Amino acid sequence: MPAFACKAHAKINLALHVTGQRPDGYHLIESLVTFAEVHDLVTVATAKQRGVANSIEISGPFAEALEPGGSNLALEGASAILEHVPAAWRPPLVVGLEKNLPVASGIGGGSSDAAAAILATARLAGIDNRQAMQDAAQGLGADVPMCLHSRPLVARGIGEIIESVNLPEFDLLLVNPGVAVSTPQVFRALQSRENPPLPPIPDDLDDAIRVARYLAECANHLEEPARSLSPVIGDVLDALRSQPGTLFARMSGSGATCFAIHESAESCHAAGEAIQKAHPHWWVSASRTIRGPDDYRERSWQA
Repeated sequence: MPAFACKAHAKINLALHVTGQRPDGYHLIESLVTFAEVHDLVTVATAKQRGVANSIEISGPFAEALEPGGSNLALEGASAILEHVPAAWRPPLVVGLEKNLPVASGIGGGSSDAAAAILATARLAGIDNRQAMQDAAQGLGADVPMCLHSRPLVARGIGEIIESVNLPEFDLLLVNPGVAVSTPQVFRALQSRENPPLPPIPDDLDDAIRVARYLAECANHLEEPARSLSPVIGDVLDALRSQPGTLFARMSGSGATCFAIHESAESCHAAGEAIQKAHPHWWVSASRTIRGPDDYRERSWQA
Protein backbone atom coordinates (compact mmCIF):
# COMPACT_ATOMS: atom_id res chain seq x y z
CA MET A 1 0.00 0.00 0.00
CA PRO A 2 1.17 3.60 -0.53
CA ALA A 3 2.61 5.87 2.11
CA PHE A 4 0.98 9.16 3.01
CA ALA A 5 2.71 12.24 4.35
CA CYS A 6 1.74 15.39 6.22
CA LYS A 7 3.66 18.49 7.30
CA ALA A 8 3.67 19.19 11.03
CA HIS A 9 3.92 22.98 11.08
CA ALA A 10 5.39 24.95 13.98
CA LYS A 11 2.62 26.36 16.21
CA ILE A 12 3.22 29.94 17.31
CA ASN A 13 1.40 31.39 20.31
CA LEU A 14 1.32 35.06 19.31
CA ALA A 15 -0.38 35.85 22.62
CA LEU A 16 -1.23 33.60 25.55
CA HIS A 17 -3.35 34.73 28.48
CA VAL A 18 -3.82 32.45 31.49
CA THR A 19 -7.32 33.27 32.74
CA GLY A 20 -7.90 30.74 35.52
CA GLN A 21 -7.43 27.21 36.77
CA ARG A 22 -9.96 24.37 36.99
CA PRO A 23 -10.37 22.23 40.13
CA ASP A 24 -8.62 19.36 38.31
CA GLY A 25 -5.50 21.50 37.92
CA TYR A 26 -5.80 22.30 34.22
CA HIS A 27 -5.18 25.95 33.40
CA LEU A 28 -7.69 28.01 31.43
CA ILE A 29 -6.22 30.01 28.58
CA GLU A 30 -7.00 32.33 25.71
CA SER A 31 -4.38 32.19 23.00
CA LEU A 32 -4.03 33.70 19.55
CA VAL A 33 -2.27 31.07 17.47
CA THR A 34 -0.81 30.94 14.01
CA PHE A 35 1.38 28.40 12.20
CA ALA A 36 4.66 28.81 10.35
CA GLU A 37 5.96 27.28 7.14
CA VAL A 38 8.85 25.58 8.99
CA HIS A 39 7.80 22.04 9.89
CA ASP A 40 8.52 18.45 10.83
CA LEU A 41 7.43 15.85 8.28
CA VAL A 42 5.42 12.74 9.18
CA THR A 43 4.93 9.78 6.83
CA VAL A 44 2.83 6.70 7.52
CA ALA A 45 2.94 3.34 5.72
CA THR A 46 1.93 -0.23 6.50
CA ALA A 47 4.68 -2.50 7.77
CA LYS A 48 5.99 -5.17 5.40
CA GLN A 49 5.55 -7.84 8.06
CA ARG A 50 2.35 -8.82 9.80
CA GLY A 51 2.13 -9.44 13.50
CA VAL A 52 4.59 -6.74 14.50
CA ALA A 53 3.95 -3.67 16.62
CA ASN A 54 3.54 -0.17 15.24
CA SER A 55 6.98 1.40 14.97
CA ILE A 56 8.61 4.75 14.31
CA GLU A 57 11.73 5.76 12.39
CA ILE A 58 13.14 9.18 13.33
CA SER A 59 15.52 11.27 11.26
CA GLY A 60 16.38 14.95 10.93
CA PRO A 61 18.55 17.43 12.85
CA PHE A 62 16.71 16.97 16.16
CA ALA A 63 16.28 13.18 16.02
CA GLU A 64 18.86 12.65 18.77
CA ALA A 65 16.87 14.87 21.14
CA LEU A 66 14.14 12.23 21.28
CA GLU A 67 14.71 9.24 23.55
CA PRO A 68 15.23 5.97 21.64
CA GLY A 69 12.37 3.64 22.45
CA GLY A 70 10.55 6.35 24.41
CA SER A 71 6.97 7.45 23.91
CA ASN A 72 6.38 9.57 20.81
CA LEU A 73 3.31 11.62 19.99
CA ALA A 74 3.55 10.92 16.26
CA LEU A 75 3.33 7.19 16.92
CA GLU A 76 0.54 7.76 19.44
CA GLY A 77 -1.38 9.84 16.89
CA ALA A 78 -1.22 7.11 14.28
CA SER A 79 -2.34 4.50 16.83
CA ALA A 80 -5.17 6.71 18.12
CA ILE A 81 -6.91 7.13 14.76
CA LEU A 82 -6.64 3.40 14.08
CA GLU A 83 -9.09 2.91 16.97
CA HIS A 84 -11.72 4.51 14.73
CA VAL A 85 -11.35 2.09 11.80
CA PRO A 86 -12.75 -1.46 11.49
CA ALA A 87 -10.64 -4.06 13.28
CA ALA A 88 -10.27 -5.91 9.97
CA TRP A 89 -8.14 -2.99 8.72
CA ARG A 90 -5.59 -2.41 11.41
CA PRO A 91 -2.25 -3.45 9.95
CA PRO A 92 0.97 -2.62 11.79
CA LEU A 93 2.23 0.81 10.79
CA VAL A 94 5.63 2.34 10.24
CA VAL A 95 5.66 6.04 11.09
CA GLY A 96 8.47 8.17 9.72
CA LEU A 97 9.29 11.40 11.56
CA GLU A 98 11.71 13.94 10.10
CA LYS A 99 12.39 16.04 13.18
CA ASN A 100 13.31 19.56 12.04
CA LEU A 101 11.83 21.49 14.99
CA PRO A 102 13.57 21.68 18.38
CA VAL A 103 12.10 19.55 21.15
CA ALA A 104 10.26 20.98 24.18
CA SER A 105 10.55 24.44 22.67
CA GLY A 106 7.12 26.07 22.91
CA ILE A 107 6.17 25.70 19.24
CA GLY A 108 4.03 22.59 19.53
CA GLY A 109 6.38 20.20 17.76
CA GLY A 110 5.15 17.01 19.41
CA SER A 111 1.48 18.02 19.23
CA SER A 112 1.84 19.00 15.58
CA ASP A 113 3.56 15.65 14.89
CA ALA A 114 0.60 13.84 16.47
CA ALA A 115 -1.91 15.79 14.38
CA ALA A 116 0.05 15.14 11.19
CA ALA A 117 0.20 11.43 12.00
CA ILE A 118 -3.57 11.34 12.53
CA LEU A 119 -4.16 12.96 9.14
CA ALA A 120 -1.67 10.79 7.25
CA THR A 121 -2.96 7.58 8.86
CA ALA A 122 -6.56 8.56 8.11
CA ARG A 123 -5.68 8.97 4.42
CA LEU A 124 -3.87 5.63 4.43
CA ALA A 125 -6.89 3.93 6.00
CA GLY A 126 -9.39 5.72 3.75
CA ILE A 127 -11.04 7.51 6.68
CA ASP A 128 -12.91 10.73 5.93
CA ASN A 129 -14.47 11.14 9.35
CA ARG A 130 -13.75 14.59 10.75
CA GLN A 131 -15.22 13.77 14.16
CA ALA A 132 -13.06 10.66 14.49
CA MET A 133 -9.95 12.73 13.82
CA GLN A 134 -11.00 15.33 16.37
CA ASP A 135 -11.71 12.64 18.98
CA ALA A 136 -8.33 11.02 18.37
CA ALA A 137 -6.61 14.39 18.70
CA GLN A 138 -8.49 15.36 21.86
CA GLY A 139 -7.26 12.24 23.63
CA LEU A 140 -3.62 13.17 23.05
CA GLY A 141 -3.48 16.62 24.63
CA ALA A 142 -4.99 20.08 24.52
CA ASP A 143 -2.68 21.34 21.74
CA VAL A 144 -3.28 18.50 19.28
CA PRO A 145 -6.80 19.55 18.12
CA MET A 146 -5.61 23.04 17.15
CA CYS A 147 -2.64 21.50 15.32
CA LEU A 148 -5.10 19.56 13.16
CA HIS A 149 -6.21 22.89 11.73
CA SER A 150 -2.81 24.52 11.21
CA ARG A 151 -4.44 27.86 10.46
CA PRO A 152 -4.89 31.07 12.49
CA LEU A 153 -7.19 30.55 15.47
CA VAL A 154 -8.07 31.51 19.00
CA ALA A 155 -7.95 28.68 21.53
CA ARG A 156 -9.91 28.92 24.78
CA GLY A 157 -10.74 26.71 27.75
CA ILE A 158 -7.81 24.31 28.13
CA GLY A 159 -7.21 24.66 24.39
CA GLU A 160 -10.12 22.55 23.19
CA ILE A 161 -12.43 25.45 22.23
CA ILE A 162 -11.19 26.59 18.83
CA GLU A 163 -12.36 29.52 16.74
CA SER A 164 -10.83 30.32 13.36
CA VAL A 165 -9.73 33.92 12.84
CA ASN A 166 -8.49 35.92 9.89
CA LEU A 167 -4.82 36.84 10.04
CA PRO A 168 -2.56 37.82 7.16
CA GLU A 169 0.57 35.94 6.22
CA PHE A 170 3.70 37.68 7.49
CA ASP A 171 7.43 37.07 7.85
CA LEU A 172 8.49 35.57 11.14
CA LEU A 173 11.92 34.89 12.64
CA LEU A 174 12.08 32.02 15.12
CA VAL A 175 14.99 31.57 17.54
CA ASN A 176 15.57 28.89 20.16
CA PRO A 177 18.68 29.00 22.39
CA GLY A 178 18.98 25.23 22.62
CA VAL A 179 17.38 24.99 26.04
CA ALA A 180 14.46 22.63 26.66
CA VAL A 181 11.82 24.18 28.93
CA SER A 182 9.39 22.06 30.96
CA THR A 183 5.82 23.30 30.53
CA PRO A 184 4.67 21.94 33.95
CA GLN A 185 7.57 23.73 35.66
CA VAL A 186 6.68 26.99 33.91
CA PHE A 187 3.07 26.76 35.06
CA ARG A 188 4.21 25.98 38.62
CA ALA A 189 6.34 29.14 38.55
CA LEU A 190 3.42 31.27 37.34
CA GLN A 191 2.54 33.90 39.94
CA SER A 192 -0.95 34.90 38.76
CA ARG A 193 -3.48 32.43 37.35
CA GLU A 194 -6.39 34.88 37.17
CA ASN A 195 -5.74 37.30 34.33
CA PRO A 196 -7.94 39.18 31.83
CA PRO A 197 -8.78 37.49 28.50
CA LEU A 198 -7.42 38.66 25.17
CA PRO A 199 -8.57 42.09 24.03
CA PRO A 200 -11.21 41.93 21.28
CA ILE A 201 -9.54 41.04 17.98
CA PRO A 202 -10.01 43.83 15.42
CA ASP A 203 -11.44 43.07 12.02
CA ASP A 204 -8.67 44.94 10.20
CA LEU A 205 -5.61 42.82 11.10
CA ASP A 206 -4.65 42.69 7.44
CA ASP A 207 -0.91 43.32 7.57
CA ALA A 208 2.09 42.70 9.82
CA ILE A 209 2.09 46.22 11.26
CA ARG A 210 -1.50 45.96 12.48
CA VAL A 211 -0.84 42.49 13.91
CA ALA A 212 2.17 43.84 15.81
CA ARG A 213 0.14 46.74 17.20
CA TYR A 214 -2.56 44.37 18.44
CA LEU A 215 -0.04 42.01 20.03
CA ALA A 216 1.45 44.94 21.95
CA GLU A 217 -1.88 45.11 23.82
CA CYS A 218 -1.65 41.42 24.72
CA ALA A 219 0.76 39.28 26.73
CA ASN A 220 2.26 35.88 27.14
CA HIS A 221 1.70 35.22 30.82
CA LEU A 222 4.15 32.30 30.70
CA GLU A 223 7.07 34.44 29.55
CA GLU A 224 8.03 35.78 32.97
CA PRO A 225 8.06 32.38 34.75
CA ALA A 226 9.89 30.80 31.79
CA ARG A 227 12.55 33.52 31.93
CA SER A 228 12.95 32.97 35.67
CA LEU A 229 13.76 29.31 34.92
CA SER A 230 15.82 29.97 31.76
CA PRO A 231 17.24 33.52 31.74
CA VAL A 232 18.73 32.94 28.28
CA ILE A 233 15.22 33.59 26.93
CA GLY A 234 15.80 37.25 27.76
CA ASP A 235 19.00 37.17 25.69
CA VAL A 236 17.05 35.78 22.73
CA LEU A 237 14.42 38.51 23.00
CA ASP A 238 17.11 41.19 23.23
CA ALA A 239 18.78 39.80 20.11
CA LEU A 240 15.50 39.73 18.18
CA ARG A 241 14.47 43.25 19.21
CA SER A 242 17.85 44.72 18.30
CA GLN A 243 17.57 43.75 14.63
CA PRO A 244 16.47 46.25 11.97
CA GLY A 245 13.00 45.59 10.61
CA THR A 246 11.65 43.95 13.78
CA LEU A 247 8.07 45.05 14.42
CA PHE A 248 7.42 42.95 17.51
CA ALA A 249 9.05 40.12 19.49
CA ARG A 250 7.77 37.75 22.15
CA MET A 251 8.24 34.23 23.53
CA SER A 252 5.96 31.53 22.10
CA GLY A 253 4.03 29.17 24.36
CA SER A 254 5.99 28.05 27.40
CA GLY A 255 9.32 28.71 25.64
CA ALA A 256 12.12 28.79 25.02
CA THR A 257 11.49 29.62 21.33
CA CYS A 258 10.87 33.30 20.66
CA PHE A 259 9.56 34.97 17.52
CA ALA A 260 9.93 38.33 15.83
CA ILE A 261 7.50 39.73 13.28
CA HIS A 262 9.26 41.47 10.41
CA GLU A 263 8.16 44.04 7.90
CA SER A 264 9.75 42.17 4.98
CA ALA A 265 11.32 38.85 4.02
CA GLU A 266 14.59 40.67 3.40
CA SER A 267 14.85 42.08 6.91
CA CYS A 268 13.72 38.75 8.39
CA HIS A 269 16.45 36.78 6.61
CA ALA A 270 19.08 39.44 7.33
CA ALA A 271 18.20 39.38 11.04
CA GLY A 272 18.35 35.60 11.06
CA GLU A 273 21.81 35.61 9.48
CA ALA A 274 23.07 38.19 11.97
CA ILE A 275 21.75 36.30 15.00
CA GLN A 276 23.04 32.96 13.72
CA LYS A 277 26.50 34.47 13.21
CA ALA A 278 26.52 35.90 16.73
CA HIS A 279 25.06 32.73 18.29
CA PRO A 280 26.07 29.75 16.14
CA HIS A 281 24.63 27.22 18.59
CA TRP A 282 21.13 28.69 18.59
CA TRP A 283 18.42 27.35 16.27
CA VAL A 284 17.40 30.15 13.92
CA SER A 285 14.69 29.91 11.26
CA ALA A 286 13.50 32.73 9.01
CA SER A 287 9.99 31.59 8.10
CA ARG A 288 6.55 32.87 7.20
CA THR A 289 3.11 32.23 8.62
CA ILE A 290 0.52 30.21 6.68
CA ARG A 291 -3.22 30.58 6.29
CA GLY A 292 -3.77 26.82 6.10
CA PRO A 293 -6.41 24.92 4.12
CA ASP A 294 -10.12 25.50 4.63
CA ASP A 295 -10.47 21.85 5.63
CA TYR A 296 -7.61 20.26 7.53
CA ARG A 297 -8.33 16.91 5.88
CA GLU A 298 -6.75 18.37 2.74
CA ARG A 299 -3.31 18.61 4.38
CA SER A 300 -2.01 15.07 3.72
CA TRP A 301 -0.83 13.65 0.40
CA GLN A 302 0.59 10.46 -1.11
CA ALA A 303 4.31 10.23 -0.41
